[in-house]
Amino acid sequence: QVQLVESGGGLVQAGGSLRLSCAASGRTFGSYAMGWFRQAPGKEREFVAATTRSGGRTVYADSGKGRFTITRDNAKNMVYLQMNSLKPEDTAVYFCAARFGSSYYTSMSEYNTWGQGSQVTVSS
Repeated sequence: QVQLVESGGGLVQAGGSLRLSCAASGRTFGSYAMGWFRQAPGKEREFVAATTRSGGRTVYADSGKGRFTITRDNAKNMVYLQMNSLKPEDTAVYFCAARFGSSYYTSMSEYNTWGQGSQVTVSS
């Protein structure tokens, strides 16, 4: 089973960009589908983006379509979330998640491995 560590969060002005990184341990990273979720204060954790184990297919929540891009580098055991045109409503703790499987997955319950989260704050 992989272990996940996110990085790259921070404070950015509205309209700015951030790239989150998620480093995975283990030699079987290429067997895991990956996803990004976020949780704003007082709200439930929600789906942001997901990709298949090869990175060949991706899916996004409506809130991030056209602004966010999920990619992965299996040689480096990394998955990324590029976030552009950030809005104050994007402020949240962002989590990467992993599960063994051949598809992409958009529900929290479908993932069994989570990182500790990375804070993203977008100021207006």
